[in-house]
Amino acid sequence: MANVYLGLGTNLGDKASNLHQAIGRIRERIGEVISQSHFYETAPWGFDSANTFLNAALCVNTACPPLEVLHLTQAIERQMGRKQKSANGIYADRIIDIDLLLYDDVILQTPELTLPHPLMTERDFVMRPLTEIAGHVVHPVFRQSLASLQASRKPL
Repeated sequence: MANVYLGLGTNLGDKASNLHQAIGRIRERIGEVISQSHFYETAPWGFDSANTFLNAALCVNTACPPLEVLHLTQAIERQMGRKQKSANGIYADRIIDIDLLLYDDVILQTPELTLPHPLMTERDFVMRPLTEIAGHVVHPVFRQSLASLQASRKPL
């Protein structure tokens, strides 16, 4: 069994309901939700939109390997109405976004998945909820706790 940390975000429709629905599906398909952050309202990152985001982080205990978790989260996104993932730095409004942030202390780089998530420490909307539930966790590349990495971030 492994602990996988997921970042969730939504900026369309009933945002709280979208997050609750995604969390329920994650629980059903991926594993037991060990911890969940509060929901954070945040501004869009990387693109302009009139719609604010609602973000959260989860720790899920799973028997699924990393690529299977990726495929399951992508299936949940599609089932909830997400048409396509962001690509090449082009972001858009979305009903749900589920990112794999950490999978235990695994370091992985494939064409399909990079762990830890390469942009997670640059994004306050990821680090705030993640630090809430996993501040003690050590980032496997930077070898610092998430709380320490968050504290050293430059304010946006």
